Amino acid sequence: MESINQHIQSINDELDDSNTNRQRVRHLKSELNSLEKYKDNHPDDDHDPTPLELYCDENPDALECRIYDD
Repeated sequence: MESINQHIQSINDELDDSNTNRQRVRHLKSELNSLEKYKDNHPDDDHDPTPLELYCDENPDALECRIYDD
């Protein structure tokens, strides 16, 4: 995806499809929730975040998300 808005739209399109299985729907809803939180926290940022960026946005104190200054 090129932007977070396109990613959100593609998820909504897939959720609207009645042929999407339940497990996929649960995954998509979780991903959509994370994307919407990221978008709210970073209103000026339009890029499509990686899964690590989404995780670190929700868990900034996680070991994987630490940033060290030299």
